[in-house]
Amino acid sequence: MSGLLASCSTTKPGQAVGAAGDNPPPAPREFRAAWVSTVANIDWPSRQNLSAAQQQAEALAILDKARAMNLNAIVLQVRPSADAIYASTIEPWSEYLTGTQGKAPQPWYDPLKFWVTEAHARGLELHAWFNPYRARHNGAKSAAAPNHISRTNPAAVKTYGQYLWMDPGEESAVKQTLDVVLDVVRRYDIDGVHIDDYFYPYPIEAPSAVNSEGAALEGKQAKGELDFPDQPSWQRYVASGGTLDRAAWRRQNVNKLIEAMYQGIHREKNWVRFGISPFGLGRPDRRPPGISGFSQYDKLYADAETWLQNGWVDYFTPQLYWPISQTAQAYDVLLDYWIGQNTKGRHMWPGMYTSRIGAPSKEYAPQEIVQQISVTRARPAAGGHVHFSMAVLMQNRGGIVDQLRASSYSAAALVPATPWLGKEGPGKPVVSAAHKSGAVKLKLTAGKGNALYAIWSRFGDEWRFEVAPASRGDWSVPDDVKLGAADVVVVSAVDRLGNEGERVQVWRKS
Repeated sequence: MSGLLASCSTTKPGQAVGAAGDNPPPAPREFRAAWVSTVANIDWPSRQNLSAAQQQAEALAILDKARAMNLNAIVLQVRPSADAIYASTIEPWSEYLTGTQGKAPQPWYDPLKFWVTEAHARGLELHAWFNPYRARHNGAKSAAAPNHISRTNPAAVKTYGQYLWMDPGEESAVKQTLDVVLDVVRRYDIDGVHIDDYFYPYPIEAPSAVNSEGAALEGKQAKGELDFPDQPSWQRYVASGGTLDRAAWRRQNVNKLIEAMYQGIHREKNWVRFGISPFGLGRPDRRPPGISGFSQYDKLYADAETWLQNGWVDYFTPQLYWPISQTAQAYDVLLDYWIGQNTKGRHMWPGMYTSRIGAPSKEYAPQEIVQQISVTRARPAAGGHVHFSMAVLMQNRGGIVDQLRASSYSAAALVPATPWLGKEGPGKPVVSAAHKSGAVKLKLTAGKGNALYAIWSRFGDEWRFEVAPASRGDWSVPDDVKLGAADVVVVSAVDRLGNEGERVQVWRKS
């Protein structure tokens, strides 16, 4: 079960690296992930009311595909609409599992625990993705469960068009979201917490009550927008002596949650990274010349620049869902903009709209995604990317997986290290090696803080690398068809934050 590897360097995939003698070269580092949406059964499970065994089989197929592609992380949606795809005492089971909100999978199992365990067994990170405020999707079918927030705390939930939305101005709603996130951080061995672009809802048009997210992506504005119905929480703020205008107050409400979430997550576990994937266009007053379109700052009350500049994120994944050639929302120009806003040097891992491949409108050619990866790699301050979404990769739509595997992902890469959360490094593993049955066989014993084993092997002048999960006690480095056994094998440990420990030469061909 080959995994993902690297040393502590900033070498990017595709860069030439030299190897001096028996010392392995720096390995590439790049965050390569895909979103797995559970809302509306976009990615997983493929439909509602599958058996537990069917759900698990689909999850394993996704993880195996990710590993085979040389991805190194999955961003799994665990809270689509104030519900849960895991066992929770705070919110009900999601209807996207069983067709009925509040009903557990049958036979009973905990999907998030299953995903985490199986991802780690493959050397993949698992980031838990939460929607912070949505309480009911417009496509939901089943009735709200008795323990859903719309029934336990109806004053904190507003009807907005065909959606239910938790009011970010209601402290009880914010507390519930924070409680949910920290509960998952405590109880599950996740690698990251991820929230998406839904803060205050995308504006809807009157009288149609149609959500305008699609229009926003096309650079259009909703006509006759309906304001979000947060009058009670706004009036309480004014009555308490608040001096901000309503737009600034709404942004402050969101900012408070972001800051509290960042701090709370790291109080619980320092290695769990916090990421946000906001809409890809920044504040209108800061945009580069020629960039235009929807303002999340004014409409979603998402002050993304402030989150970056205050260091309230560990990674930032702006949804750059436009082609390089689309001048008003050009991928490369927007990426440079966000890099310029990243004054704290957090990870910059943009989101790409890979699902445009084969779409009925606004279609991408697969080469667009390959080019966007190349554009991202050309920026030293950008260290990865995320595909929306896994379905297109599972279908290999337009041959995109074949193209990525042959070019962009021809070799594995380790997730970049996160030194601001810790850089002590893991302990040295204990490894023995012997050659038999056409391979160098390794016996591996983990050191302190060891999450992965990085394994280099040299054949002639070529170094190859892979990673074994720390749970693996055995590993094989197969002989080369022409060159036979590896000349040298070197092993090191990598911890949860991507820090690499001391390298140990464990094999030399006599």
